[in-house]
Amino acid sequence: MSYKHAARLSNATLASLPPGVARPAYDRGRVGVGIVHFGVGGFHRAHQAMYLDRLMSQGQALDWGICGVGIMPADQRMREAMHAQDCLYTLVVKNPDGSMAPTVIGSIIEYLFAPDDPEAVIERMSDPKVRIVSLTITEGGYNFNAVSGRFDETNPDVVHDLQAGAAPTTSFGLITAALDRRRQRGAAPFTVMSCDNIQGNGDAARHSFTAFATLRSRDLGAFLEENVHFPNSMVDRITPATTDEDRAELKERFGLEDRWPVVCEQFTQWVLQDDFAGKRPPFEEVGVQVVEDVEPYELMKLRLLNASHQALCYFGYLAGYRLVHEVCQDPLFARFLRSYMDREATPTLPPVPGIDLEQYKQSLIERFASAAVRDTVARLCAETSDRIPKFLLPVIREQLRRGGPITLSAAVVASWARYAEGVDEQGEPIEIVDRLKDSLMASARRQREDPLAFIANRDLFGDLVDDERFRAEYTSTLHALHSKGARATLESLMG
Repeated sequence: MSYKHAARLSNATLASLPPGVARPAYDRGRVGVGIVHFGVGGFHRAHQAMYLDRLMSQGQALDWGICGVGIMPADQRMREAMHAQDCLYTLVVKNPDGSMAPTVIGSIIEYLFAPDDPEAVIERMSDPKVRIVSLTITEGGYNFNAVSGRFDETNPDVVHDLQAGAAPTTSFGLITAALDRRRQRGAAPFTVMSCDNIQGNGDAARHSFTAFATLRSRDLGAFLEENVHFPNSMVDRITPATTDEDRAELKERFGLEDRWPVVCEQFTQWVLQDDFAGKRPPFEEVGVQVVEDVEPYELMKLRLLNASHQALCYFGYLAGYRLVHEVCQDPLFARFLRSYMDREATPTLPPVPGIDLEQYKQSLIERFASAAVRDTVARLCAETSDRIPKFLLPVIREQLRRGGPITLSAAVVASWARYAEGVDEQGEPIEIVDRLKDSLMASARRQREDPLAFIANRDLFGDLVDDERFRAEYTSTLHALHSKGARATLESLMG
């Protein structure tokens, strides 16, 4: 069915949305803010906000509504979309058979753009009704060195926020200010819940926020260390960036005009440590696995799913692919990914309760190969300096320690180094998206003369450049990429 006229999404149009579009089964006017979330992007809206919407549609958790917070200049677009649509948006699940299931999500009820009014954000978090502050601020948002683990107190934004009387601009400054205010008022601290792709994401949040608070005041740092809970979690749902085609398809097929819908795959998983300061939503009633120890699930996801995304994207891009499903429908690439998972990643994993790893690995290949989601290779290639050190290098280090194979893992690092030269195999420019873009490209462009130039960056790679076995595997693949290209290199690796 094709619609000539579309309904603009808002509270006023909720009751009259076209058939086929699910909508909140609760009165949003009764929802109060219980969670403040930093980083309202596609993943948060396809994941945490969706689980809360499910609870609310069951008549539960109406005091756990979300106030979204943006802190980056790019978040102004989200502010405009949220305000224009009463914080409503459409979550479009794309199934493997090509069907689509749109649901209007109502669990976000407020959105604050911190640069407009930092005080409003701090005061919102200071409200005792707010019991969780959650985060999807990306792997790089925790401001620690990937090798040393030290909090970077020289970061200019951190330096600014530590100045006496400065209006906070970072998540660290805003959140610690709110915790300090609650302490002064005698209110219990909220729980800080990270939903980012970092091993021990709660531990990482504890480390970073406590380090910042200690720089502000030793007493405040000690207060965080002793009183604030930081549960770990593992989160999983492939959520590509929204495109104009997604907006147009929603409008044409379902008669709904949405400034910023979210598209995602059918699969979703959330494993959450039951470590909260006080009450929490009953997440387990809508499919969240609430457990005592998240680490086995984290390692499984980071070293199999996330590292495999890195394994496919640079080789895939250099071989001419631009969509993830095209890469993974190629038998050569599928075999490469499964070989990496089986030979190198799986031996580094502890047992994962309730998970059949063989089935899980096969499901990853199938998810990646689904044409419905249309995830882009370029999205996976972005911000690699925050990803490979956390997803892949731990596999290499563990295999070096135990004397296991590293050929394929080292090849992935070499494919990143070749990609970072910024020119593809047809001589066309590659747009490198990374906070360390300039230094990465400079070292990558020296590596034809100095093959170790890229991995000599000890802030990213630590002492791996000193390991003879890693150097040999890495330089062998890098030479092959330069001499015969990505596909022929993979064929040799798989030969």
